[in-house]
Amino acid sequence: MDVSIIIVNYKTADLLLAAIDSVFSCTTEITFEIIVVDNDSQDGSKSILYEKYADKVVYIGLSQNVGFGRANNEGVKVAKGRNILFLNPDTVLLNNAIKILSDALDTNSKVGACGGNLYNAAMNPTTSSFSLFFPSIFDFFRLPVKLYYGKERLHNYTDRKRRVAFIIGADLMVKASVLKETGAFDPGFFMYCEETELCYRIRSKRYDILSIPTARIQHLESQSISNIERKALWFYNSERYYYKVTHSKLYCSIVDFFYPLMARIEMYKSSKGKYKYELWHCKYEYDRRRRKYGVEE
Repeated sequence: MDVSIIIVNYKTADLLLAAIDSVFSCTTEITFEIIVVDNDSQDGSKSILYEKYADKVVYIGLSQNVGFGRANNEGVKVAKGRNILFLNPDTVLLNNAIKILSDALDTNSKVGACGGNLYNAAMNPTTSSFSLFFPSIFDFFRLPVKLYYGKERLHNYTDRKRRVAFIIGADLMVKASVLKETGAFDPGFFMYCEETELCYRIRSKRYDILSIPTARIQHLESQSISNIERKALWFYNSERYYYKVTHSKLYCSIVDFFYPLMARIEMYKSSKGKYKYELWHCKYEYDRRRRKYGVEE
């Protein structure tokens, strides 16, 4: 088997079908399997999926919503592919992207992971397909470099492969052999930054991560203001957890001193106080998950 495609679904049945349709219509010259992991959607997703693809997908139904990373890990356990593609349900392939990405991994032993270029519904480049830098609380000092690269630090506007820090989780392909070395997604994350931390471990093993611009994928992520604000709350806590599992205790002490206050100020400003309760609730959720998975301060 060349590629195992793992798609985590949570109440996105229609988008999921469109994503799978595009996989079957665009993917040629390789063997692949599709593994759908459902995070307890309870919206009829399974029956909708089975009505069209009963004998063409592997379905794993979970008893609760365990988050993006842990759900993908369930798919990894049964995956048979030489390469594993973590594909969002709100994506649509625009060309033979899976073969293009798989070939990029197969032809270079030093490459551990890769991803393509992402486009929104209007076919404009999305906010980001990758990042040239890992997150840092000292991002201010990178400002000259970011200004130099401009938009090219988040999207590949060339036709050439490019070495990057990490790939956005919407279309991250990793060699199965590399995942055996690094382990899969950290279960301490619920949503956001789990792919960043995984790529951090891949890079720590001295594998390159590449942007492959010829692999083109549409990413139909939600654009509603309320969703953006609520998702940002989770992102802040996930990034804080990212720092704790990838950096020194001294660095984490600096994070703990500055980051929570910065996050609350920024989210309070962006929501005009609307989600003040959620700010504190997300801190509670972060602390609860940290204790559950044994992450020390």
